[in-house]
Amino acid sequence: MEAVDPEYYKNLCSILEHPLEMLGLDLTFSADSSVFGRMEIVDLIEDGRNIPVTDDNKMEYVRRVTEEKMSRAIKAQIDAYCKGFYELVSQEHVRIFTPVELELLISGMPTIDLDDLRAHTELVNYRPADATIRHFWSVLEEFSPEERASFLQFVTGSASVPLGGFANLQGMRGLQKFSIHRGFSPTGSLPSTHTCFNQLDLPPYEDRAVLKEKLITAVESGQGVFGLA
Repeated sequence: MEAVDPEYYKNLCSILEHPLEMLGLDLTFSADSSVFGRMEIVDLIEDGRNIPVTDDNKMEYVRRVTEEKMSRAIKAQIDAYCKGFYELVSQEHVRIFTPVELELLISGMPTIDLDDLRAHTELVNYRPADATIRHFWSVLEEFSPEERASFLQFVTGSASVPLGGFANLQGMRGLQKFSIHRGFSPTGSLPSTHTCFNQLDLPPYEDRAVLKEKLITAVESGQGVFGLA
């Protein structure tokens, strides 16, 4: 949801983080849906338009409304796309691949120039000489091409290098450099990403071995695969 509609994503986060009364929201288990330009109310559960959202059940509401926006509301389009795709490639042949593996199979293994990536990276609340940043680039230099591709997928949402190099990296706002932000999560937290902004939130790991372990774990958790089988 964050990648598709960052503003709507922020609104959902506010619902989860704050009491509904404080936000002044009066929600029900329903959502507005556009059907050929006409707005309709869709129940997220049976008779949802008459069931209020409370602080006790708002997590279920967010789960349901996200599923509606990302899946059910565009089911017809997804089905039509899949039907056309599976006419070209059988579903049985595609099923064995993860999304990352399928992209690499279609687009090929990218050649990731770390010097180019470094030259077009912005640091937020970090300096190039900080130990965490030095360790970060050192770890990436050790990665195999497959591991670098998985890392690129993790931080940008795609394993493909932009045409013309990382100076042309695209985000939700057009050209969007890769950026590393100092993470302020509790000690021991994993790095996290905002792929719509090509942003890596990197906690300040002083120990190189810890940084490498946390980075690999984050990539594996975020993609379900690290490298190719």
